[in-house]
Amino acid sequence: MERELDPERPRRVHRTNWMALLCGLLFIGMGIRYLTGPGPDPVIMAPVLVGGLGLAAFVAIISRAIRR
Repeated sequence: MERELDPERPRRVHRTNWMALLCGLLFIGMGIRYLTGPGPDPVIMAPVLVGGLGLAAFVAIISRAIRR
């Protein structure tokens, strides 16, 4: 019965923050990789990290340009 008395509120929609989402997924994936087996070689993981962050930044820039 209370639902009928509440006035309709407009639904809030938030834009996706692609940089934060992709960086978070990258760090979660790297953390899982370190936890699930023998430690990967840091010489390989450092470029993967830098490349992943660069890709996340590129996607964020492209998505912002498309939104406008």
